[in-house]
Amino acid sequence: MKSIRNPLLELRALQLEDFHLVKNWSEDEAFCQANGWETGRSECELYAWWSNCVKRKSQDFLRIGIQYETRLIGYGDLANINDNSAELGIAIGESGLWGHGVGTRALMLLINFATEKFGIQVFEAETHECNTRSRKMLENLGFFENSRIGSESYMGKESQLIQYRYERGMNDGAN
Repeated sequence: MKSIRNPLLELRALQLEDFHLVKNWSEDEAFCQANGWETGRSECELYAWWSNCVKRKSQDFLRIGIQYETRLIGYGDLANINDNSAELGIAIGESGLWGHGVGTRALMLLINFATEKFGIQVFEAETHECNTRSRKMLENLGFFENSRIGSESYMGKESQLIQYRYERGMNDGAN
């Protein structure tokens, strides 16, 4: 797969060799709570999951690595890829990078990649009401809130889920 670049950031295929970084993420309590990762997973179980992420091939789902400088720092997902629409999300595994614009730049790269590779024009995203960083990121990129359906635990507290939509060409964010 051809990599998509932005200064310091790159989207690239996941690799088994990245496992040591994924293991570090699994030991970061803030990351695990924010992303719904179970804590205390055995290394063997975590490696099996990562191996599946690396090898999985699907028509309607893609998980792609986010590389910052020279290391994998997270991943982006395109799910329910259908005609010109998809759901998207990102997870930045190094919580020390949160709040510095890395996620916003990674999401912009993912949107551009999805448009170029799959012709995606309509993007759906979901976040928790109390996840103000994620909400701000989506809104700054031109996503608009289109519903509030469901709730789930986020950072140890029950939180309303908010669904967002972005229509390329109609919103200014990632153009």
